[in-house]
Order: sequence, then C-alpha cells, then structure tokens
Amino acid sequence: MKKHPLSARLVLEDGSEYTGFSFGKARSQAGEVVFTTGMTGYPQSLTDPSFRGQILVAAYPLQGNYGVPLKPKAGEIPLDSRGIPLHFESGRIQVSGFVVSEACDEPSHFASEMALPEWLEKNNVPGIFGIDTRALTQRIREQGVMQGKILIEGTREVTLDSGIVPHPVEDVSCGGVSVYTPEGIKPGAAPRIALVDCGAKANILRCLLARKAEVIRVPWNHDLSGIEYDGLFLSNGPGDPKACGKTIATVRKAFSAGKPIFGICLGNQIMALAAGADTYKLPYGHRGQNQPCIEAGTKRCYITSQNHGYAVREETLPKGWEPWFINANDGTVEGIRSKRGPFSAVQFHPEGCPGPRDTEFLIDRFMEEVRGTR
Repeated sequence: MKKHPLSARLVLEDGSEYTGFSFGKARSQAGEVVFTTGMTGYPQSLTDPSFRGQILVAAYPLQGNYGVPLKPKAGEIPLDSRGIPLHFESGRIQVSGFVVSEACDEPSHFASEMALPEWLEKNNVPGIFGIDTRALTQRIREQGVMQGKILIEGTREVTLDSGIVPHPVEDVSCGGVSVYTPEGIKPGAAPRIALVDCGAKANILRCLLARKAEVIRVPWNHDLSGIEYDGLFLSNGPGDPKACGKTIATVRKAFSAGKPIFGICLGNQIMALAAGADTYKLPYGHRGQNQPCIEAGTKRCYITSQNHGYAVREETLPKGWEPWFINANDGTVEGIRSKRGPFSAVQFHPEGCPGPRDTEFLIDRFMEEVRGTR
C-alpha cells in the first residue's frame, strides 16, 4: 500500500480473530464469511449477485494485480448497447467485504482504469489484507461458514447480525420486465426465453443472446402471466432457495406446460423444490473455479465454476427425477433432470466467467430443445 494503512480485524462468530490492515473503504461491516478459489476473476466475483451480503475470502493470495476494467475517469461499470454490464456480472459490487492476503494497488494491465483498493473505496466496501487467508480458509472448511465482521481502526463497531440480508434474492433481482433482442434478428423471429432473475449473472444474458435467443427477463416473483415463451431459464442467486416460494410455485405450474426448462445454481435448487425434493445448507459451500463434477451415465468429469451454499438432498428426489451430475469431492448432487419432460438443471455455472466454460455446451443443448419444441 502506498500510504500507511489502518489496522483491521476480522472477527468470526466462533471467537477467532485475524489481524491485518484496511484497504478499500474504512468502515466496519458484518456478513457471512465464505471463501472462493481462483487465480483470476475478482471483478466478476465481487459483482456476482450470489455473493450478496457475504464477506468474501480469496483463497488465492494476490488480488488486484490486473486492476479493474472500468470506464476511464468516471469509474463506472461499462455497459454494452443493450445495457448489459461488460466484464462484470452485475452493475455494482455485491459483497459486503473482501478479505485477501495481499492487495495490489499498482496494477499492470492494458484494460485497467482503477486499482482494486480505490474501486472498493468508491463503492463503500471495506477490505482487509495482510492476514493468513490459507489458515482462515482451513478454519472455514473445518468449522463451516459463519457470521463475521471486519472491524477497522477508528470506525464505529458493528454487531455480527447487522450484516444479515433478510431476503437477498429480492435485493438483487431486477425491478421489472425487460426484453433483449439478439443482433441481426427481428423481434419475434427468435426463440423466446423467459429468464427468471433471482440474481442473474450478466453472462447468462450474453450466452443466450449469443445463441440468437430473445430474452424476456422477469423478477424472481413474477408469475409469468401474460408472458409468451418457448423456454424457461432459472437463474443463479443468493441465499436459501426455500425463501423463494413464489418462484417455486411458478416453476411447478410451468412443468404442466411441457416447455423446456433449464436452471443454474439457485435455479437447480428451485427446480428440485418445485418437483417435490428437499434442499439443505452445506457446511462451507462450493465456491471457486475448480470443482470437479461427474456426469451420470457417461462418467465424464468436468471442471466447473461454482458459487452456492445449499444443495439438493438426493434421497428426496421424487419418482421420475434423477441426479444428472455429482460432485467428485463430496458426492453432493450437482444437477438434476426429469425422465418425463425437458426439465433439467445444474448446480454449477456453465456460463462461468472468467471460466472455466467447459460445460457451456449445456446451454447449447437447452437451446436445441427449445428450437425442437417450437
């Protein structure tokens, strides 16, 4: 850091403390402490709606080395011609705090317009560096995710429960219905995909539009009345899927229409609940760019990007449903599919940005189903 930083502490609900230094905004903040792996991708992770209300620990030691690709001088997240964020997963930083071993304030990259510490400060997000994130990650793996708080020297102290977001999906979902038309396609000529936005990452939109689909983006609690669509896409999002009762009811009703449905992350859990299965909270969740998942039948293993804290309870899947992917590390369900209709979902991110994107073919498969039923 260029200037002498303030001292800072990360305090966990089990009483453990980690001492370091402040970067970003000098303010204390609480949240659920989770960790993620990956050598790159902090601009995408920090703006991922699935991290809403959480203090993110970066397992890889160096963060900020390639800066932030913002608009020159303005410091704003750039948008494409349709209003979709470029290089980021949403239009704002979603995490409550960022915990790193080393924070670089002198980035080196041709697209960088701002250093990571400055970006956090402008967005009122605190960070702490100079702690042993490896030891912290091991503790979370042993004890499970827990509430924590970043306490910055000279700022007002906060309580552990002050960072709890009552309904994070409602907090990150879109405010109304929007329509996105692919370039070079007349309105109404392309397959119409209804995207239920529970905190959709921007790359979901990019992937669907790249496949010449017209996307109708609706809020998480929209009942789809008056919406004509050829396929239904259930997005990722934060928090407990059981809090999304209105979305679950919408999906249950959509099953009877028989149109293709595909879900990602939270969408996988919502589909399972709509089918009659149960979900549960994982001890420390799956977050990172290197989760191995095995496809049922083929036994092929894919390296996936993930960000979730809940999973589907396999033994509760009703008749007519089966596991599609299984996590090779802990045996948890990473995808489900119906034997009776074009309904499937995965827990990982086929659209993962910056990657890996080895499973993006699943979105191609979904679009083939959609075109085959038009």
